[in-house]
Amino acid sequence: MEKWENNKAWFLVLPVFIIVAFSAIIPLMTVVNYSLQDIWGPGQQVFVGIEWFEEMLANERLQDALWRQFLFSGLVLLIEIPLGILIALAMPKRGWGVSASLVTLAVPLLIPWNVIGTIWIIFTRPDIGLFGVTINSLGIAFDHTARPLDAWITTMLMEVWHWTPLVVLLAYAGLRAIPEAYYQAARIDGASVWATFRYIQLPKMRGVLTIAVLLRWMDSFLIYAEPFALTGGGPGNATTFLSIYLVKIATGQFDLGPAAAFSLIYFLIILLFSFIFYQALLNVGKGDK
Repeated sequence: MEKWENNKAWFLVLPVFIIVAFSAIIPLMTVVNYSLQDIWGPGQQVFVGIEWFEEMLANERLQDALWRQFLFSGLVLLIEIPLGILIALAMPKRGWGVSASLVTLAVPLLIPWNVIGTIWIIFTRPDIGLFGVTINSLGIAFDHTARPLDAWITTMLMEVWHWTPLVVLLAYAGLRAIPEAYYQAARIDGASVWATFRYIQLPKMRGVLTIAVLLRWMDSFLIYAEPFALTGGGPGNATTFLSIYLVKIATGQFDLGPAAAFSLIYFLIILLFSFIFYQALLNVGKGDK
């Protein structure tokens, strides 16, 4: 007997497709159109094919911003993922301390991104900022507005302070989902703290850590508001990441064609590396099994 299928459920999915079309697909197609045109004004454009893509890929400033972005995002992952796991492991497992810890950790995540940059401007200014004045009073010259290395350090500290709590919350949720029976078996076998972490906690957290890595990779690669408010991309181009450089092309120079081509290249880079990270983490999990 042939099984009868009810296709009415597709009508429930239709609103989602319509929303996605208006919020993502149509704007994306508009960017694709601009990337293939040389636009002079309203109704004045010439089809140029892939000329803007070739120009952007050969652009040395874009290449510098790309390597700068890879370095920044790589450092973010190397710092925030291990640090988030360590903090999650150190958090209380029961009692009032759990609520207090979770609420405290969530505070940076509730602050608007542009306000984060403003907070760290005030905090790290060498003349009035608590951090800046303290560092300079110790005899260490620090000025994130004039020294590229100081600007990088300040931007990294800001990013770690802002987003490590997300990794902590995800890792803590993964730890809390591990049944107590696993820990009891580890204690019976005389497993060390490291062995418990290596063979019980870390494998069981693989799912949430995959989400943490993907979210932090994409968010760090898309970072704009915080460094723009903090350094404006300076000093020089020291903290000009891809997003800041894109805005300079699109709004500063009003080169819509190159900016559109750059946007698509930017999107494909994020999509490609997110897929690579996801597949790599899946393969690591299969290897552990």
